[in-house]
Amino acid sequence: MNYISIKEINSLSKWVNQAIKIKKNPLKNQSLGKNKTLGMLFFNPSLRTRLSTQKAAMNLGMNVMVMNFTSEGWTLEFEDGAVMNSGASEHIKEAAEVVSQYCDIIAIRAFAGLVDKEKDYAETVISGFLKYATVPIVNMESAIRHPLQSLADAITMEEFKPRHKNRQKVVLSWAPHPKALPQAVANSFVEMMQMQKDMDFVITHPEGYELSPEITKDCKIEYDQDKAFENADFVYVKNWSNFNDYGKVTNSDPNWTVTAEKMALTNNGKFMHCLPVRRNVIVTDEVLDGENSIVIEQANNRTYSAQLVLQKILKKI
Repeated sequence: MNYISIKEINSLSKWVNQAIKIKKNPLKNQSLGKNKTLGMLFFNPSLRTRLSTQKAAMNLGMNVMVMNFTSEGWTLEFEDGAVMNSGASEHIKEAAEVVSQYCDIIAIRAFAGLVDKEKDYAETVISGFLKYATVPIVNMESAIRHPLQSLADAITMEEFKPRHKNRQKVVLSWAPHPKALPQAVANSFVEMMQMQKDMDFVITHPEGYELSPEITKDCKIEYDQDKAFENADFVYVKNWSNFNDYGKVTNSDPNWTVTAEKMALTNNGKFMHCLPVRRNVIVTDEVLDGENSIVIEQANNRTYSAQLVLQKILKKI
């Protein structure tokens, strides 16, 4: 069993309820991971993903090894048949097979390069480990997906949804950012929302900032942010760089920053963000520090989304 995309979940509601149950007693299955090792491989920086996944593994009694390829590992070659007479020192084939001998589960974090869209959407790093590793693989954020985050988001919405309403309105909103950012978080949030029942979902962003049509499919898109926010129960905010003019920042309009005035259009809506967040660029201090901000609760649920995934894999190996 691998966990690469939230679409691999057979029943999102069941998984969410199982994660909430784990949260109430996180050490219940501490013996499940005894004498098992999680190898965490980072090709990019991390705070929440690293600590929450490591904590989840420890809650299950696992040993944990962490390696940062940015400073500690050999540069890897991923192309089959490559003549390795330049930069890369080791091929993914040997690396994945070797790491598989040391670990029972391998978790990988590798961002998009935001230069070559075809290469990023081919998921070069994750695909290489899936091809050559001999143990289960967990996606801790890849070029185009972040399924541990989107599972944590689903857990958080279940905990905070208004119980008096049969349907909730959820908005995914783009916001400005000085740097080009990947589409992974937004993509996985969209895929998670497509699995939800009894929720109305709207994506809002400036024209030209559409995500991959293969991801969004028939999701409702609203180019007027104020209109999208009207009567929303949850507002999930995230920047992503341009998909068509790939990896570029082609809009920095500060009018898309989430303010208290915009949140006042909602149905006392909860503010969500995966963190880290640039204050007073993505969202104002007033909103982020306000009582309807649930970003810290989201971050806490990262442990239980990871623990649920690891627990399910451990039961199968």
